[in-house]
Amino acid sequence: MSSIDDLPPLRDVIATHGIAAKKALGQNFLLDLNLTAKIARLAGDLSGADVLEVGPGPGGLTRGLLAEGARKVLAIEKDPRCMAALAEISARYPGQLEVINGDALEIDPLAHLTAPIKIAANLPYNVGTELLVRWLTPKDWPPFWDSLTLMFQREVAQRIVAQPGTKAYGRLALLAQWRADPRIVLDLPPEAFSPPPKVSSAVVHLTALPAPRFPADPAVLNKVVAAGFNQRRKMLRSALKSLGPDIEDHLVAAGIKPTERAEQVPLEGFCALARSVAGTT
Repeated sequence: MSSIDDLPPLRDVIATHGIAAKKALGQNFLLDLNLTAKIARLAGDLSGADVLEVGPGPGGLTRGLLAEGARKVLAIEKDPRCMAALAEISARYPGQLEVINGDALEIDPLAHLTAPIKIAANLPYNVGTELLVRWLTPKDWPPFWDSLTLMFQREVAQRIVAQPGTKAYGRLALLAQWRADPRIVLDLPPEAFSPPPKVSSAVVHLTALPAPRFPADPAVLNKVVAAGFNQRRKMLRSALKSLGPDIEDHLVAAGIKPTERAEQVPLEGFCALARSVAGTT
């Protein structure tokens, strides 16, 4: 028996159903149910919320989320080998767990969820960043989710919370911090997983802001940030010249020295620059 419910320990579940982690699917299973319950608690009060989980695998975090009182969990799992194990969890929590066997990049979860919605997942390494970017760039804001509690490689987690002037600071930091409040809330060593990955991991909790931190057109901001960081070693007057011949004027109008590099400019500066380029200053 496990310490959070009356279902078998995860090692037994994996052995029973033959769910050895596959590198091709970006799988590294977290087997300590006390740890998965802790991650579930980091997602906040789940009692009145639906939770979207991507990549549940044998269901360690799924069980944590349900044990912590989630109103409903929608688990999207690409690996058909995990379906039987997840069905056992569903039987233990009648009406609270819906499992979809499919690719999270191709499935619209909103048909299966009712607000308020939180997202909590030990994301597969090979799709984690892409999913985060999608969740941070919906057509409309605020988004369908209230918070994200996500596990990444520690290097990715550091990029999400990075500040100006650091090597980790770049497009991902600006994207996350423009519309959300991200914090690293838990560090995990490789040996916490089976099989152990070559890198450390970290859980990031992001709370959606009701409105972006500074005004800017999303498309223009993305264009400006992309141009700046695609050539991050260059001065901005050179890195951004593709945006127009008067880019130095826009930089000055935004309070940015044309000789600065992208990693030196704070979020507020990039938003001011985007407004100037768009003619909405």
